[in-house]
Amino acid sequence: MFRLTREVRFAINDAREGDEQSLAARPTNSFAGFPSLTQIAPYLRLQITLEGHLHPRTQYLRNIKDVDDVVRRQVIPHVLRLRDEYPSGFAAIPAALLHDLRGVWRDELVRLFDVRLMLSPYLSVRCSEKDHPMVLLSQTFEFCASHRLHNPQLSDDENRRVFGKCNNPNGHGHNYQLQVTLRGVPDREGVLVSVPSLERIVSEAVIDRLDHRNLNTEVPEFRDHGVIPSVENIAQVCYRMLEPRINETHGHASLASVTVWETTKTWCEYSED
Repeated sequence: MFRLTREVRFAINDAREGDEQSLAARPTNSFAGFPSLTQIAPYLRLQITLEGHLHPRTQYLRNIKDVDDVVRRQVIPHVLRLRDEYPSGFAAIPAALLHDLRGVWRDELVRLFDVRLMLSPYLSVRCSEKDHPMVLLSQTFEFCASHRLHNPQLSDDENRRVFGKCNNPNGHGHNYQLQVTLRGVPDREGVLVSVPSLERIVSEAVIDRLDHRNLNTEVPEFRDHGVIPSVENIAQVCYRMLEPRINETHGHASLASVTVWETTKTWCEYSED
């Protein structure tokens, strides 16, 4: 099974009529976004994922030009209308798009699998065929921390062989990125959670406890239980710090997963589904 994702970038300027009229024109810079950003206004990225089998003649799942055409002719005007219908409830938009676009690509080879709206480089909402009508909302955070990868049950030589430079007795640090993803059905206003409320919970439950700390010696979840602060265990610890607070505060949304980036090349997602 193949899954093809195409990202379409566009601005929503205040002059809506101008945007809708410009959609009929040929994009001149689709890389940077079309309609173009002409004022201080929202700039969005919409990712459409199709799932299926390759066409025997073209060896495409779908021609990306066709995907672009559908998104610009049908989806962007729909986003504009949904913005008016749910002025503070952007979480409802991916589910509405998934519902309305199901028939566009569905045939014996391909179906619409997933719709993700990137509201900023760090905040996104997503709905997939298997989750509908639930949506996934993801927000990204950062913290700095130091750690040492060391297992006291191994000899010094074994630790150096297993962990290499990460076994340095003086430790080393990372600028970690943390992505928290919630799952649920938006309310009648199209809101899944209050983003400021979510950010406050993550700050109190995780960031304040990990930021600028030595994970081995200053964080009880690692220190008191002999947990090696690998990126895998950091993701699990963050998840378990957050889950009770999310359940307590956001009754109609639950914690779906936590992803921690140790570097731009190494990250781990943890969930308990």
